[in-house]
Amino acid sequence: MAKRKTSTNRNVQIADQIQRDLSELMREVKDPRIGLVTIQSVELTPDYAHAKVYFTTLTGDPKATEQGLNHAAGHLHNLLFKRLHIHTVPTLHFHYDQTIEKAVEMSRLIDEANATRAKDADDDQEGA
Repeated sequence: MAKRKTSTNRNVQIADQIQRDLSELMREVKDPRIGLVTIQSVELTPDYAHAKVYFTTLTGDPKATEQGLNHAAGHLHNLLFKRLHIHTVPTLHFHYDQTIEKAVEMSRLIDEANATRAKDADDDQEGA
């Protein structure tokens, strides 16, 4: 069982290293579709063959950025190969991370519900 934990820990360490390296390598990509990109997380398959790279963007269209990043994935893979000292450097698959947008929407809905509740409470006090 300890062997499995070590394997999982190694997977996390490699994913973290890929995230750090990709964050630095984003400056090397000259595609006009790609604006300011932040790498949020990296998920590796157990055999290190594929990596899902989740990103957010501060500028530009997320879909166009995703297309640009997936177009540049081969170039970024080659740059990672030079930096990482592992047997298999994963194929990169970029995905737009909507977590922040969903969190903002949930916060807006909560604020809206609280405002409605406060209004209803005020109406009940006036009617009493």
